[in-house]
Amino acid sequence: MRSVVLVPILSGILSGLLLVLPYSAGAEEALKTREVLNLNKCVEIALQKHPDIAAAAGEVEVNQSRIGQAKANYYPQVDVSAGYKKYSLSSTTSNSSLDEYKTSAALSQMIYDFGKTPTGVEVQTLNREAANSDLRNIKERVVFSVKQAYYGLLQSKQNRDVAEETVKQFEQHLQQAKGFYEAGTKPKFDVTKAEVDLSNARLNLIKAENALRIAKVVLDNAMGMPDAPEYTIEDAFLYQKYNITLKDAVDRAYENRPDLKSIITKKKAAESSIGLAKKGYYPTLSGNAGYDWSGEKLPLQDGWTVGVTITLPIFSGYLTDYQVQEARAKLNVLKAQEESFRQGVILEVQQAYLNLREAEERISTAQLIVRQAQENLELANGRYAAGLGNPVEVTDSQIAYSNAKTSHIQALSDYNVATASLEKAMGVR
Repeated sequence: MRSVVLVPILSGILSGLLLVLPYSAGAEEALKTREVLNLNKCVEIALQKHPDIAAAAGEVEVNQSRIGQAKANYYPQVDVSAGYKKYSLSSTTSNSSLDEYKTSAALSQMIYDFGKTPTGVEVQTLNREAANSDLRNIKERVVFSVKQAYYGLLQSKQNRDVAEETVKQFEQHLQQAKGFYEAGTKPKFDVTKAEVDLSNARLNLIKAENALRIAKVVLDNAMGMPDAPEYTIEDAFLYQKYNITLKDAVDRAYENRPDLKSIITKKKAAESSIGLAKKGYYPTLSGNAGYDWSGEKLPLQDGWTVGVTITLPIFSGYLTDYQVQEARAKLNVLKAQEESFRQGVILEVQQAYLNLREAEERISTAQLIVRQAQENLELANGRYAAGLGNPVEVTDSQIAYSNAKTSHIQALSDYNVATASLEKAMGVR
């Protein structure tokens, strides 16, 4: 008897496990522990996992359902009803009651509504197209956020490496200063100065390591995986000259931007909505048929009806007038928004384009500064090792070299982010 009771319980538990396992497996497949990620993989994960994309895809499904709702008038409407009533009859001599049973089936079919239904379908179809454009726009925003976070993490990682290298350099300098002091060739000041420089370098390393941890959290969130396992990213900044004119960039933005396409499609839907609102002035022609059974007792009497109905709106409290006014007002709002949006597109493209060119110029200059700072550091270390230099020269040259490398990393990061910004502004990937 107990085994019979346990069977459905175990069956339910196994069914629940089967529902959970595919999701867990999917989460593991998206990102494995200690996996090395490149930018394309991060984007792929975000497109699968980010909740904003799931929400936008849901909006597309909502608008798809509304198309089906608008098409409902093309199909016949069938209703079946059943009821029972009891009537009480009273007189001066006696009291009595009557029972009434009634069952009916009704069929109605819209024959012609002067284009109201097809116009409604057209409006909802345009709304779905706008939702598709909104979905693509959300995807582009998520992709840009991932790129920005990826480059931010890569920049933080390389800055951390520079900070570690600086600590090692100052550790070597401290050992060198101690050796000179113990040999009596350098004063105690050199040792103290080297210790202060090393402490400052270690402080900067702590800040760099925290910035790296924050950058990873930002990338996790951008991918839609705040609880992502440990992973590493490819340690390389790509630099490839982006050849495009400002005019071509603006033209491509007008052609490809999904958010601009969305508002243009919504404007078309608003134009059709004016026509849909005006359909309220016109009559509707429909056919109907019915069959019913009724009576006080079984067997019930039956009968049928067939007819055509034309419904002509005479006065609806100015409802149609106000609906037309609302549709026209919405159209005017969308026209103004489209113009404002086009101006915003130009601004966004111009800013991204100018930032790209500025970062491109900084890269070559930063590379030169790194080489110069490295030579200066080598000279300062050589002079100090020969007993000719002083610790201030070593400190200044080491800081200048670290700053030069950081500036070069910043320029490469800015260039890649500016490239991603320009691509987003143009609506291309």
